[in-house]
Amino acid sequence: MKSITAAIGILKVIKRLPSSLNGNPRWAINIDGWDCHTKPDSAYGYEVENLDGKLVLATIGTHYGVPTLNTLERI
Repeated sequence: MKSITAAIGILKVIKRLPSSLNGNPRWAINIDGWDCHTKPDSAYGYEVENLDGKLVLATIGTHYGVPTLNTLERI
């Protein structure tokens, strides 16, 4: 993961992406103007739905040129 930056804001779920090869959910999300995706097979794929509309602290980096959620915690 490259170019990791922190973002604090309200998490908004944009849309559900195709599931990973192992069947785990993936999401396109927005945090304070930062659009990103969850990693394939990440536990955050399950946590995002519960944090929709909540204030969060996240780190976002680029993974193969795509902005990707690195860490996530509710504030």
